[in-house]
Order: sequence, then structure tokens, then C-alpha cells
Amino acid sequence: MSHLSPLLKQASKVLVERGEGSWLFDVNGKRYLDFTSGIGVTSTGHCHPQVVAAAREQVGKIVHAQYTTVAHQPMLELSDKLAERMPGPIDSVAFANSGSEAVETALRLARHATGRANIIVFDGGFHGRTMAAASLTTSGTKVRTGFHPMMAGVVVSPFPHGYRYGWSEEEATEFALRELDHIFKTQSAPSDTAAMIIEPVQGEFGYYPANKTFMQGLAERCKQHGILLICDEIQAGYGRTGKFWSHDHFAVQPDVVITAKGLASGFPLSAIAASAELMGKGMPGSQGGTYGANAVACAAALATLKVIDEQHLVANAAQQGERLLNQLSELQQRYSCIDTIRGKGLMLGMEIADDYRTPRADLAAQLSEAAEAHGLLLLRCGTDGQIVRWLPPLTVSESEIDDAVSRFANALQEVAG
Repeated sequence: MSHLSPLLKQASKVLVERGEGSWLFDVNGKRYLDFTSGIGVTSTGHCHPQVVAAAREQVGKIVHAQYTTVAHQPMLELSDKLAERMPGPIDSVAFANSGSEAVETALRLARHATGRANIIVFDGGFHGRTMAAASLTTSGTKVRTGFHPMMAGVVVSPFPHGYRYGWSEEEATEFALRELDHIFKTQSAPSDTAAMIIEPVQGEFGYYPANKTFMQGLAERCKQHGILLICDEIQAGYGRTGKFWSHDHFAVQPDVVITAKGLASGFPLSAIAASAELMGKGMPGSQGGTYGANAVACAAALATLKVIDEQHLVANAAQQGERLLNQLSELQQRYSCIDTIRGKGLMLGMEIADDYRTPRADLAAQLSEAAEAHGLLLLRCGTDGQIVRWLPPLTVSESEIDDAVSRFANALQEVAG
């Protein structure tokens, strides 16, 4: 890595050669259970045969068919398939390369469509690293420090972080909605507010799920004031939480859905979706991009959807997520450093803290390193890096869940025993 930027840091010491399902193999042949999934990207596991076959076939036909110049069949078919998965009247799709680009596309559409400037985001949200996306991000300062001034027109409202506040979920929810109403009176009048953008299950901040009361409270206020509700499903969507979209847990109808990560099983692809009526309120030329809707990525995305359906991976995420949560909860009973575990489906965060809820990032780092030595790859997140996150592919099996928890238990015994 001597010629890579010194700002690029790896979470592990692994030099990977190949991957298969839930496993990675390094250049020396050692295998690792990969419970990072490329930060939630390899939804069907590494190199799923059907995804590989679809990509190989497409490479032999055309690799780059620039989608504002010519159309291609994988893009058209994928837009149809995605529209079928969208809630309510959402029936129009635009493609980009990354989550950040999709977020910025949604932001641009919201301002065009409403003629309003302000965007309300929620404390702890992560929406990307590019200028507008970073301006919407409050999960940590790393994507904002030294990058100021940020984009104007962003107002931050509380998220119901009951654990952080030391409150019940009900108390945190009442507070968050009350403060949102206060923001309408003091910082961003509804008539100035284009959209609210939210991760229904927050990722980088620490795997905090929202709840039905909170999400429906946002939806009611958006409907009342003509504000667009944008659900950022980049990490939590596409089956990861045990429902196809994470907002499905809360029975809300967003106006815009953003998706990326698990969309194409590792190929760079993202999308935003809205109703054709809403999309039509954007300005001509405001959507596009050189590499958006790459033909190979779209073919891989079509294969990914097929695998998700044929192998019932959304149901598997719910089932295996419950199994994983139960086993991790047993470890929590034995080790006081595991202060709480939260999340949904195969998106779980383990808060490592001392007896006074002081974050123990040092201990979380030691646990991750020890797990790696035992052949288990995990990531950390949270403001201090104190949260060990569990993010296996949606294809993960019962035996792999059991194996991973066993390896982590060995790491716990060594580090905190």
C-alpha cells in the first residue's frame, strides 16, 4: 500500500485474493468469515455464481453504453424491476454510481420540485462524502472537518437516540418530535423546507433504528406542509433489516427512496426513485452522469434481485438476524463491556462501554483485532469507534452465524475475560 494515499486506512490487515459466499481468502490461503460484506455491499455474498454469470455475459456484449446517449436493455429491465419494489406511487428511477451521488440527485430534485431551499436532516445521519452529502451528514466530523464552509440550507433535528440520552424510546421520540416542531418555528419554516431526509435505521452513527411513532410523525408533518420525505435506504435497504426496505418496518410512505450498496452485489450502482409526477418537476439536464446505469452493473443488479427472490434472502435476513441477536445477547449477559445491542435483521451494532456507559473504543478495537486473528472480519462505527457492527451477507447460513459468534466469543475471552 506504499503508493496509496496515507489517508486511506484499512480496518483489517488482510490482503485478499478471492471471495466465496460469506468467506474471504487471503494471499496465503487463510480464510475469514466476512461479516462486513464490504460495508453492506455484497448482499448475495462474494461472487455469487448467478451474479458472476450475468456480469460475464454482459461484458461480452457491451460494457459502457452511456445512458444519456443510448439506452440498453439491462437498464430498462432494472428500472422496471425496481419500480415494482417501490412503495405507493413511486414508479420512476434515475441511476448514478454511488450513494453520495444518489443523495445529491435527490436533494437537487427536492429543491427543484418544491421551489424551497432548506433540508432537514436528523442527528447521527450519514449520507455521504461529497459536498452536499457531507453537508447532510452528522454521524461524525470526519467527512466535514477542514471542508467548511458546508452547503447552506441544512437544519439538524434530533433523532430518538434513547440510549445516548439515557431515556426510554418513548421519551426520546416525544423529545425528537417536539424539537422538530420547534425547528419549524425557529430555524426553517415549513414554507421554506423542501424535504426531510432520514436513514430509517441509522448506519455509521451506531445502528440506531427509528420507530413507528417517530417515522409516522415525520410523514404526517411532511404531508401537512408539502415537504418531501426522502428515505435513505443505502445501507439499511434491499433486505438487510429483514424487510425489503427498512422503512417498511414503520408503515410510512416516502416520496423518494435512495438505494445503493446491496443493489448490485459489489458493482458500483445507485438509484433514486420517485413518482413520475415528482421526477417531472426537476429541471432538464439535472440527472445523468458518465458512468450511471453501467450496463454490467445493471446486469449484476438484475441477477441480484433474482437471487434475493429465489433464495428468499429477505426472510433469511430476518431469521438469521434473530438468531444472531439471540446469540450475541447471551454473550452480553456474560460480558459487562457489551452495554447494549441494537439494530434490525442482519444489521446489528454492539455498544462497547464501561460500567458508566463511557464508550470504550480501545476495547472495541482490541475485540475486532482479536476476532480477525480468529478468522472473523468485523467493522466498527459510532462517534468514538466504540460499536462493533455485524453485517454478514443476506445469504449467511445458520452454521456461519454460529461459527462467527463462536469465534467472537473466543476473542471476548482473550480481551475481556
